[in-house]
Amino acid sequence: MGLLDGLGSIVSDALSGKPVNLVSIAEQVLQNSGGLNGIIAQLNQAGLGEQVASWIGTGGNMPVSADQIQAALSSDQLKGLAGAFGVDLSQLPQLLAEHLPKAIDEASPDGVLRT
Repeated sequence: MGLLDGLGSIVSDALSGKPVNLVSIAEQVLQNSGGLNGIIAQLNQAGLGEQVASWIGTGGNMPVSADQIQAALSSDQLKGLAGAFGVDLSQLPQLLAEHLPKAIDEASPDGVLRT
């Protein structure tokens, strides 16, 4: 399953009110964004290092805004994802802001990333 498939599932489930498989989506995002180091580097470059560290750590997760997600991901990434999921481009950053922190958190039980 590729990034679009995994994110498509979580976005579809979120829009329909179904529970989402957060670990699966984190794995797909990481796998298709240059691995764990790739996605962390992309988020860090966008100034989200403190938030990412909180998602990986054992404490509470710091929030991230839709604007921050939009700044971290390229417009091509966002357009492609929105088109693949059948959601308006303006909705996608908010959905990712809501679910990506939880997904990365669940992919790092006890503060240790599964690679």
